[in-house]
Amino acid sequence: MSETQASCIEYDKLNDAPRLLMEAALKPLQGHRFQPTGFADLGPARYTLPDGTEMLLVESVQSVANRMELACWDQANDDLIGELRGLPYIRVKKSGDNGSLTNSVLEAHRINSPYILEGADKSVFEKLQQDAAGMQTGPVDMRKLAGLILKYDPNAVIHGVFLAKSDLAGGRLRLPRLLSGFIEASDVRPAESGGVKNDRVDPSGNTAQGFGNVPFHRTEFVAGEIKAFFNLDLALLRGYGLPEEAVKLLIALSLFKIRRFLSTGLRLRTACDLEVDGDLVGTRPHGFTVPEENALLTECTRLIRICKPHFPDPPITEVEWKPKKSGKGGKAQEGEEIADENAGDAGPDDE
Repeated sequence: MSETQASCIEYDKLNDAPRLLMEAALKPLQGHRFQPTGFADLGPARYTLPDGTEMLLVESVQSVANRMELACWDQANDDLIGELRGLPYIRVKKSGDNGSLTNSVLEAHRINSPYILEGADKSVFEKLQQDAAGMQTGPVDMRKLAGLILKYDPNAVIHGVFLAKSDLAGGRLRLPRLLSGFIEASDVRPAESGGVKNDRVDPSGNTAQGFGNVPFHRTEFVAGEIKAFFNLDLALLRGYGLPEEAVKLLIALSLFKIRRFLSTGLRLRTACDLEVDGDLVGTRPHGFTVPEENALLTECTRLIRICKPHFPDPPITEVEWKPKKSGKGGKAQEGEEIADENAGDAGPDDE
């Protein structure tokens, strides 16, 4: 598609809409049972509607957001999928070589990752500090902040980011999430089963240390209906005052993430493999049709070219991970690593 050809997205239908709401019916790929997400000290998130309908959270907002990021990533080549290359992001190199350690697309806290901001290499931190100059006091200029984040990682504008370091404009630079989604099931019933870990060497061994046969129970669920819901905050996006081509890119990229997640990312767990039962439907604004995945990917590629002046050259900003060293009093010294302040936060349900 040339840059003068009509787009596959009816952007004009979104001009006055505060939200773009979409949903898709799902079903288990095989059989009827599925395993929902679980939470520490809670287990499955079950709840009851006022009319008595038994409900179940299948996948949380946090997890769906992370899974939609993975829709853009080529795991085998450790880079964005080919059609999206040219989008900026921050890549963290391993200390001492050019190997990739992590990046701002996949990190739990995106640009605020300790691997980007907390290492001995302060190049990215200093760039952000310079670009955020003037936002230390007074109301945060959300337009300036959105442009700053767009420059380094447009995916982080969609996902949302919180630059919490106090020496980055007082630790108050935050963009809320533009695109959110979740999966829930209605009219649910538990499906109880179980199993046993067999020890073929010593079935009567010390089970406290993992030897011997260990029986266990398992709770899965069946449901009358499973649905995925998606919400793109168009009013928030327009409020950022980004150039028109950048707004269109973020819309197209968001819709592509949803389509790719539904087509390739629904194996949520070993015992939770789902598929779309029908099609992705736009419920608000009325009459908006979500284009097909390949058309959206072509639109993203076109808009990445158009938005190139808003991005760094080269688009990938690199930083080397060199752990700080801590000495007496906890101050950074050579010879000892500091603890990762975000240790334990990352996971499928992390922000």
